Order: sequence, then structure tokens, then C-alpha cells
Amino acid sequence: MGEDNKETKVVFEEAAPPKRRNTRFAFACAVLASMTTVVLGYDIGVMSGATIFIQKDLHISDVQVEVLVGIINLYSLIGSIAAGRTSDLIGRRYTIVLAAGIVFAGAILMGFATNYAFLMCGRFVAGVGVGYGVVIAPVYTAEISPASVRGFLTSFSEVFINFGILLGYVSNVAFSHFSLHIGWRLMLGVGAVPAVCLALGVLFMPESPRWLVLQGRLSDAAHVLDRLSATPEEAHLRLSEMKSSAGIPSDATTANTTPFTRTNRGGSGVWKELFLHPTPAVRRVLISAFGIHFFQQASGIDSVVLYSPHVFQKSGLSSNNALLAMTVAVGLTKTSFILVATFLLDRIGRRPLLLASAGGMICSLIGLGIGLTAAEHHEGKLLWAMAVCFSSILAFVAFFSIGLGPMPCVYCSEIFPMRLRAQGAAAGVVVNRVTSGIISMTFLSLYKAISIGGTFFLYAGVAAAGWVFFYGYLRETKGRTLEEMGKLFGFSKEEMEVEDEIVKTKEEGFGEAAAMGAVAAL
Repeated sequence: MGEDNKETKVVFEEAAPPKRRNTRFAFACAVLASMTTVVLGYDIGVMSGATIFIQKDLHISDVQVEVLVGIINLYSLIGSIAAGRTSDLIGRRYTIVLAAGIVFAGAILMGFATNYAFLMCGRFVAGVGVGYGVVIAPVYTAEISPASVRGFLTSFSEVFINFGILLGYVSNVAFSHFSLHIGWRLMLGVGAVPAVCLALGVLFMPESPRWLVLQGRLSDAAHVLDRLSATPEEAHLRLSEMKSSAGIPSDATTANTTPFTRTNRGGSGVWKELFLHPTPAVRRVLISAFGIHFFQQASGIDSVVLYSPHVFQKSGLSSNNALLAMTVAVGLTKTSFILVATFLLDRIGRRPLLLASAGGMICSLIGLGIGLTAAEHHEGKLLWAMAVCFSSILAFVAFFSIGLGPMPCVYCSEIFPMRLRAQGAAAGVVVNRVTSGIISMTFLSLYKAISIGGTFFLYAGVAAAGWVFFYGYLRETKGRTLEEMGKLFGFSKEEMEVEDEIVKTKEEGFGEAAAMGAVAAL
């Protein structure tokens, strides 16, 4: 008995170090990939303060400020739409390099802008790079992560967005003391630094094992999984699941196995399966993805983060230094609570965090609406209203960060089948960016039309509708492998049989044409 315990202890001690080593490697890869979203966060944060100085220097109107702030969300659609197909063609890793290069060019252009048109050109280039980054970072991270820590690692994208927002706020304060002509250009140009760091860091990142499987590069995929998994057994299990999902025979071991279909290799035909002829299960996945992305942005987070100086000014603050200092407090709160969320995603689950997050946001938005309405109808400073506005904004960003902030990246990178994942995630980001663009480009006009307090009451109503949607429609994905999601979202028995037929057809040697016929039957 004693010898058995001793032997068990030795086995445990020998097995533990690889688990820690591989976890650290997956952690490092997730961190590097998520750095593509730092620039989006930095742009959001820095623009909230930079517009104060840009408007004075370039003599632009409020409408031009709205367009300048929000247009990057629409420009990013180009990158978001192209990211899925690009990543299927050249791989996740090189798509990250492409995103970093485009973002770098955009930041340099904005930093050297001499007029409004030149600045908008820089916004266009940076927007395309941001679109690539926000799609590929969570997809890559989800595909390298074990199921047990996938939520934790995938949420890094949102962590780095928030870190970028904080850096943007700090940049506002740091460069606000420079001359009017130089200060805002330094604020925008510094956004090139994260892109350089990412381009260097990607040299140490492996390619996504799931993408390698889809290319038939099984030996390469097995090598990557050996580095990412805690044990050889886990690596073998993950590879088997990926081969099964891609329609590759379970006993295939060669380095040049034919990919599932040519449509999967390049991504063509996937859009048709997503939108023209979706199965009920695919339709449910799409509605889930679109809904969570829509409500994340439509509940007003960009109005608070992008226009926080305007909101604080309406509550009674007037000094530029005080306004920028308040935005730093918002950034610190947002970043702190997103870190809390990373530890709760795989412990509490997706749905409980979403419901708690949306409920807290509703209460915070109502409080903010009350405070702003009282301040707007009172001459001079109303201290209690200022306190209510400040505390409500901090509560709002805190509740947003623990649930609705990181959840779209995590949830949407999990629920799509492997053959649809890159394009499905891209479509979700398109909804996210369009909604964000509409909110950020209409806030100033909206609060002039219905009052600033009424604007936040409207956002509270949208958040309440989101709570109902989350409660009634979304499924819990905590702890499930990416290959188990089909059963969770109700793929039919016939669809599962078609998958089996694809594998059987390839095993019997009828080749790719027969396998494509089986897909057509689906």
C-alpha cells in the first residue's frame, strides 16, 4: 500500500511540471494574439480626450467630431469581413502579422495628419487593421486553448481592449501639457508602439492547430498540440476531436492528408451556409452571436467611454484637467473589473455573468440618467448630482466589464462549428462594429434632441431588452469542448449522420469529390 502511494506521488510530481509549462505557453500565445486589440482600446480611450484638442486645433464642428470618433467602427468592417477568409487562406498567425502592419501604418498617418481629411485617411487605414485584429485574436486564442481554460484565455482580447483604453486615457493626461498643435498628434501616433511589439512577438507563436488540421497538416498540428496541452494524452484527444470535426479519418497520420473540402480550405461557400441556407442549429448560433454583439454596443458603452469628458462636463465639471483625470478613473475601474471577469468566466459560467452584468448596467444607467437630468435642470453645480453621475458611470463600466464586455469574444469564438468559425466570428464583429459606429456617431446629436438624461434612460431600456434575450435564448457553454457545441445547439441526427458519412466516404477512398457530394446533401 505504501509503495503504491509512493509510486502515485512520483507519477504526480513528474506529470505536474509539463502541465504548468504548457499552460504558460498557451497563456503567452493568448497574450501576444490579444495585443492586436490594444490598438482598438487605445483609440477609444485616446479619442475621448484628443477630440477636445483636435476640435480647437482644426476648427471642426460637433458633427465632424462624431464622425471622426465613430467612423473607425465602420472602416473596421472591411478588415472584419476580410479577416475570416484571409485567416483561412494564409493562417491565423500571418493574419495577426497583417493586422499589426496595417494598424502601424494607420497610427503613423494619424500622428502626422495636417488637416481633417488627412486625419480621416489615417482613421481609415487604422480601422481596417482594427477590424482584422478584433476578429482574429479571439478565434486564434480559442483554437489554441484547452476547454478548461478557454474562457479565461479568450477573454484576454477584452482585457487588452480595456488596457488600451486605460493607456489612451493616460496618454491624454500625459500629452495634454504639450502645445495644442503637437499634443493630440503625439496621442494618436503613440498607437503604433503596440503594433511593433506584436509584430516581433508573433515570431514566437505557433499556428492554430485547428487551421493546420483543416489544411491536412496533421503532423504540424500534433506538434503544436504537444506544446499546448498538459499531457500527451490530452494532445492526442484534442487532435482526434479536430480530425473528426473536419471529416478526416481518425487513423489518418500523414503530414499531407487531403483537407475536408476545398471550400473549407479557402472559406468560399461558408457565407452561403451561414446566410442563404442555414440549418436551424446554424440559425440559432447566428442569432445568439448577433444578439450578444448587438446588445453589448447598443446599451451605450461607447457613449460613456468615448464621450466621458462630455458627460462629466454636463454633470458640472468644467476644468480640462479634472475631466481627463475623471476619465483615467473610468479606465482604471474598467480594466480592474475585466481582470476579475477573466477568473470568473470558467468558474461561474457565461449566462450567470451575463445576467448579473446586464442587471447592474440597467440600474447604473437609470442612476446616471437621474443625475444628469437633475444637473441639467439646475443652475450651477449640484454636488449630489455630480456624485450620482460619477458613481453611476464607475458602476456601469464595472458591471459591463464583468460580463457583457468580454462575453461576445468568448461566446462567439466557442459556438460556431469549426468550418464556420472564422467567418461566423467575423459576421458577429460586423454587427458589433456597425452598432458601435451608429451609437458613437449619434450620441452628441441624440442628447441634443432628447436631453442627455433621456439618452441614458433610452440605453437602460435597450439593456433591459438585452437581459430578456440573454435569459431566454442563450445556452451555457462553460467547460464544453468546441467540438461539443453542435449537440448543445441542436444539430439534428441527420446532420450528424452526414458528418459520419463524410468520414466514411473519405475512409473508403472515394476522394474529395465524393466528400463534397456528402456536404451537398447536408
